[in-house]
Amino acid sequence: MQTPLIIEIASDVICPWCYIGKRRLEKALALLDGEVKPDIRWLPFQLNPDMPASGMPRAEYRKAKFGSLERGRELDARVAAEGRGEGIDFAFERIERTPNTSAAHQLIDLAQSQGKGREVVDALFHAYFEEARDIGNPEVLRTIATGAGVQGWPTQANAQAVAEREEGVRHLGISAVPTFIFERKLGVSGAHPPEALAAAIKEALR
Repeated sequence: MQTPLIIEIASDVICPWCYIGKRRLEKALALLDGEVKPDIRWLPFQLNPDMPASGMPRAEYRKAKFGSLERGRELDARVAAEGRGEGIDFAFERIERTPNTSAAHQLIDLAQSQGKGREVVDALFHAYFEEARDIGNPEVLRTIATGAGVQGWPTQANAQAVAEREEGVRHLGISAVPTFIFERKLGVSGAHPPEALAAAIKEALR
């Protein structure tokens, strides 16, 4: 008998640790071997809410954030090594722009309302991190929406509702992503190993 479990994930699709954390959550659920029936809900969280609508060159963004391109590359190398362990081939050296992700979060919201959230989140992470595509570009988002079978994009996107939901996430005290919230009982911040996430799930179900 599977126990229903609501898992909310505060995430941004340009956060590499969110992509890694997603893979580790999947492994955690596999470790539980059918004990739970997960209902996964993605919560919007922009790492860069003040990013220009058109985004900015990634090299410029990383230099401003970390002080130098060299420091940014060191961090990328560390993340890439972690990613390989999860089957992710990060293409940091080919990513030209850091996008504004507000539209991507609106697409995820619309997709979730149609039961296609997982497909769209997967496609956004893969497009940005492994294919080095600009997921702030309307054409890229349209291609992802079409590929996942999302209806009504972008005309049915609800920017205000997504902005309000993100504000609600921040009011929960969440300031870093990924953050996993299990049954609104227990929150875990960070891309922890699958075993730790599985233990947190069990604790939330007590």
